Amino acid sequence: MSAGIGQSIRIKGAIIAREPFLIAGQVEGTVEVDGHTLTVAESASVAATVTGETVVIQGRLKGELSASTKIVIQPSATIEGGFSAPTISVADGATIHAKLRTTQRGAKLPLAS
Repeated sequence: MSAGIGQSIRIKGAIIAREPFLIAGQVEGTVEVDGHTLTVAESASVAATVTGETVVIQGRLKGELSASTKIVIQPSATIEGGFSAPTISVADGATIHAKLRTTQRGAKLPLAS
Protein backbone atom coordinates (compact mmCIF):
# COMPACT_ATOMS: atom_id res chain seq x y z
CA MET A 1 0.00 0.00 0.00
CA SER A 2 1.16 3.58 -0.55
CA ALA A 3 0.19 6.93 0.92
CA GLY A 4 -0.78 9.98 -1.04
CA ILE A 5 -2.39 13.34 -1.59
CA GLY A 6 -5.62 13.28 -3.60
CA GLN A 7 -6.58 15.63 -6.43
CA SER A 8 -8.71 17.89 -4.24
CA ILE A 9 -6.03 18.35 -1.55
CA ARG A 10 -3.67 21.33 -1.32
CA ILE A 11 -0.74 21.28 1.11
CA LYS A 12 1.81 23.94 2.08
CA GLY A 13 4.67 22.71 4.22
CA ALA A 14 6.90 19.68 4.63
CA ILE A 15 6.00 16.12 3.67
CA ILE A 16 8.20 13.25 4.88
CA ALA A 17 7.27 9.72 3.80
CA ARG A 18 8.95 6.40 4.50
CA GLU A 19 6.80 4.45 2.04
CA PRO A 20 5.80 4.83 -1.63
CA PHE A 21 4.00 8.15 -2.03
CA LEU A 22 1.64 9.60 -4.67
CA ILE A 23 0.87 13.27 -5.16
CA ALA A 24 -2.24 13.96 -7.26
CA GLY A 25 -3.10 17.37 -5.72
CA GLN A 26 -1.14 20.57 -5.06
CA VAL A 27 1.96 20.80 -2.88
CA GLU A 28 4.19 23.75 -1.96
CA GLY A 29 7.23 23.33 0.29
CA THR A 30 9.39 20.23 0.64
CA VAL A 31 8.76 16.58 -0.15
CA GLU A 32 11.08 13.83 1.10
CA VAL A 33 10.38 10.18 0.29
CA ASP A 34 13.16 8.13 1.85
CA GLY A 35 13.95 4.75 0.30
CA HIS A 36 10.84 4.59 -1.88
CA THR A 37 9.22 5.87 -5.06
CA LEU A 38 7.52 9.24 -5.27
CA THR A 39 5.01 9.64 -8.09
CA VAL A 40 3.77 13.08 -9.17
CA ALA A 41 0.51 12.26 -11.00
CA GLU A 42 -0.64 13.98 -14.18
CA SER A 43 -3.19 16.00 -12.18
CA ALA A 44 -0.55 17.22 -9.68
CA SER A 45 1.08 20.61 -9.34
CA VAL A 46 4.19 20.63 -7.13
CA ALA A 47 6.29 23.70 -6.26
CA ALA A 48 8.84 22.20 -3.91
CA THR A 49 12.26 20.88 -3.09
CA VAL A 50 11.86 17.14 -3.72
CA THR A 51 14.04 14.16 -2.75
CA GLY A 52 13.39 10.45 -3.17
CA GLU A 53 14.86 7.14 -4.22
CA THR A 54 12.98 7.00 -7.51
CA VAL A 55 10.85 9.92 -8.67
CA VAL A 56 8.27 9.54 -11.46
CA ILE A 57 6.93 12.80 -12.88
CA GLN A 58 3.68 12.79 -14.86
CA GLY A 59 2.38 16.26 -13.86
CA ARG A 60 3.84 19.71 -13.13
CA LEU A 61 6.93 20.16 -10.97
CA LYS A 62 8.66 23.46 -10.28
CA GLY A 63 11.68 23.39 -7.99
CA GLU A 64 14.70 21.32 -7.15
CA LEU A 65 14.58 17.54 -7.53
CA SER A 66 17.12 14.96 -6.35
CA ALA A 67 16.77 11.16 -6.64
CA SER A 68 19.21 8.59 -5.29
CA THR A 69 18.37 6.00 -7.99
CA LYS A 70 16.50 7.53 -10.93
CA ILE A 71 14.12 10.13 -12.27
CA VAL A 72 11.48 9.08 -14.81
CA ILE A 73 9.84 11.89 -16.78
CA GLN A 74 6.63 10.88 -18.55
CA PRO A 75 5.23 12.50 -21.75
CA SER A 76 2.64 14.53 -19.78
CA ALA A 77 5.27 16.09 -17.47
CA THR A 78 6.19 19.76 -17.28
CA ILE A 79 9.31 20.52 -15.24
CA GLU A 80 11.06 23.77 -14.28
CA GLY A 81 14.11 24.01 -12.04
CA GLY A 82 17.04 21.71 -11.54
CA PHE A 83 17.36 18.01 -10.96
CA SER A 84 19.95 15.34 -10.41
CA ALA A 85 20.07 11.53 -10.28
CA PRO A 86 22.30 8.67 -11.46
CA THR A 87 19.74 7.84 -14.17
CA ILE A 88 17.35 10.27 -15.85
CA SER A 89 14.76 9.01 -18.33
CA VAL A 90 12.82 11.51 -20.47
CA ALA A 91 9.89 10.42 -22.63
CA ASP A 92 9.02 12.14 -25.91
CA GLY A 93 6.51 14.93 -25.32
CA ALA A 94 7.73 16.04 -21.89
CA THR A 95 8.35 19.77 -21.39
CA ILE A 96 11.55 20.57 -19.52
CA HIS A 97 13.06 23.93 -18.59
CA ALA A 98 15.71 22.70 -16.18
CA LYS A 99 19.33 22.05 -15.43
CA LEU A 100 19.99 18.29 -15.47
CA ARG A 101 22.88 16.59 -13.73
CA THR A 102 23.64 12.89 -13.56
CA THR A 103 25.37 11.67 -10.41
CA GLN A 104 27.01 8.47 -9.25
CA ARG A 105 24.68 5.82 -7.89
CA GLY A 106 24.79 5.69 -4.10
CA ALA A 107 26.44 9.08 -3.71
CA LYS A 108 24.95 11.65 -1.34
CA LEU A 109 23.11 13.97 -3.67
CA PRO A 110 23.21 17.72 -3.29
CA LEU A 111 20.24 19.45 -4.88
CA ALA A 112 20.80 20.74 -8.39
CA SER A 113 21.20 24.47 -8.72
